[in-house]
Amino acid sequence: MEQKDLLNILRSKSSVLSFKEILIASGIQKPSLLKRRLNYYVKKGELYSIRRGLYAKDRNYDRLECATKIFTPAYVSFETILAEAGVVFQHYNKIFVATYQTKEIECDNQIYSFKKIKDDILTNTAGLENRGNYFAATKERAFLDVLYLNKDYYFDNLAPLDLKKIQDLLHLYNNKRMVKQVKKYFDNFKSELV
Repeated sequence: MEQKDLLNILRSKSSVLSFKEILIASGIQKPSLLKRRLNYYVKKGELYSIRRGLYAKDRNYDRLECATKIFTPAYVSFETILAEAGVVFQHYNKIFVATYQTKEIECDNQIYSFKKIKDDILTNTAGLENRGNYFAATKERAFLDVLYLNKDYYFDNLAPLDLKKIQDLLHLYNNKRMVKQVKKYFDNFKSELV
């Protein structure tokens, strides 16, 4: 990989690049050669090594984008999206991600909490939004993801959620318990409004 190749990679819109993405973009046939060159650029300060196999242009990379590149396929969901939408009020220092395994990783002073979702749910794009370099659940999908993994959960504020959108997404989970829970949560919410 020559300097101009690195510059082309650094011009990409992504703030986080995986080794595999760089390998494909560089056209280098030998992964060991690319590793040596990447280590050289990290030492020179032209690349920032986030963790093994993940690089950023600098330390100001998008943490949500990084979260979806540690394990793929993945999308940002759960409390991260619900807090953003005002459905839960508690502040979390973790970024919550739906993926194929449950694991918690600390990387570059950020905790990433990965939660396992069945493959047919994980790979279904209904209720996901493309945020440029990564996918994130809509607040309705995040609500359902939380219900999928938790039998009982306290939501601070259901007002930002669209019940129709939730009902449209419920079939993805193929779960009768969740159908009952959604009805119970929204019946209680409506009775509190009266």
